[in-house]
Amino acid sequence: MAGAAGVGGVLWRSVGVFLGCVAACAGVVWLAVAGVVLGPFLLWPRTRAGARAALVAGARRIAGLERRRRTVFFRDRFPLHYVPQDMTVLRYVATRAYAGTVTAVTLALFGFGMVLAGVFTAALVRGRVGVGELLWQVLLGGALLFLGVQGLRSLYALDARLARDTFGPSERELLRQRIDELATSRAAVVHAVDTERRRIERDLHDGLQQRLVALAMLLGRARRPGRTAEQSAALLAQAHEEAQDVLTELREVAWRVYPSALDGPGLREALGGVAERSPVPLRLEYGLDRPLPRPVETAAYFVVSEAVTNAAKHAQATSVQVRLTMAAGVLTISVQDDGCGGADPHGTGLAGLRGRVEALDGRLRVDSPPAGPTTITAELPCA
Repeated sequence: MAGAAGVGGVLWRSVGVFLGCVAACAGVVWLAVAGVVLGPFLLWPRTRAGARAALVAGARRIAGLERRRRTVFFRDRFPLHYVPQDMTVLRYVATRAYAGTVTAVTLALFGFGMVLAGVFTAALVRGRVGVGELLWQVLLGGALLFLGVQGLRSLYALDARLARDTFGPSERELLRQRIDELATSRAAVVHAVDTERRRIERDLHDGLQQRLVALAMLLGRARRPGRTAEQSAALLAQAHEEAQDVLTELREVAWRVYPSALDGPGLREALGGVAERSPVPLRLEYGLDRPLPRPVETAAYFVVSEAVTNAAKHAQATSVQVRLTMAAGVLTISVQDDGCGGADPHGTGLAGLRGRVEALDGRLRVDSPPAGPTTITAELPCA
C-alpha cells in the first residue's frame, strides 16, 4: 500500500512537472507577444502606464496558474492574502519561462534517449553490435543519464524555490521558522529564569541574611547578664524595629518572585501594589474589562514592575505613566517615564523582559532617545 502510494505520488508530481513545462511555454509566448505588441507603448511615456498594467495583468494570470499548480500537485500552501509586487511577478514569469523551457527540452532529450536505447537494444539482440561498441554506448548513455537526472533535480528545486520566494513561504517553511522561534524563546526564558534566581539569591544573601544576623546580635546583647532594664528595653526596641524591616524586605522579595495578588483580586490589584511601592509617582490607566489568562497576567505584572524599577533606579524619572489596553485580543502595555532616556534595549533587565514576552508570542519595543522620555511597549496575545 505504501509503495503504491509512493508511486502514485511520483506520477502525480510528474504530471505537475509536465504542466509546468506547458505553463512555461505559455509564458514564453506571452512574453514574446507582449514584447512585440506592448513594446512600443512601453517606450512612449504617455502610454507606458497602461501598457505596463496590461503586461502585469497577463503575468499575474500566468503566475496564478503556476501557484495553483504548485498547490494541487506539490501540496504547497502559501499565505492566502499575500500579493507579490509587480516586478516580482514579472521576474517569476520570465524565470519560469526559461527554466520550464529547459525542463521541457531535457524531458524531450530523455524521450529521444529512450528511443535510441530501444533501437540499440534491438540491434544488440540481433547480434549487430560488438562488445566494444556496447561498452562505449553504455558508458556514454550512463554519463548522459546521470547529467540529465541531476539537471532535472536542479530544475525541480528551482521551481519550488521560485514559487516560495514569489508567493510566500510554504507551510513547511513557516513550521521551521516557528520551531526556530520557539527554540530561541525557550532559551531566553531559561536565561531569564536563571537571572531571576540569581537575583533572588543575592537579595536573600546580601539583604535578609545580614538583617537577620543583626537581629540575632541585638537579641543576644539584650539577653546578656548584667544589663539593666532600660538597656534591655532599648535593645529589644531596636530588635523589634529590625524585625519589622526584615518582614518588609521579605515581603518585597516575595512580591518580586510572584505577587500573591495575582491569585486573588488579580492584575489590577497587583499593579496597585507596584504603584504603592514605587519610589516615584505612578499613574495607572487600567482599561481592561475582563480577566486575562494567568501567564499573560504574570508577564504583564513583571513588565510593569521591571520597567518602573528601571525608571526609578537608572532613568532619574520623577513620574511614570502605565497604560493597559485591549484590542483585537492583544493586550498592549505602555510604560512611559520622564527620565533621561538612553535605555539599552539589549541590557540584562530588558532582555529578560523580552524573553518573557516573546515566550508568549508577544513583542517588546523600547523607545528611549538620549534626552528621554523612555517608552516601553509590550504586546501580548490573549487568545
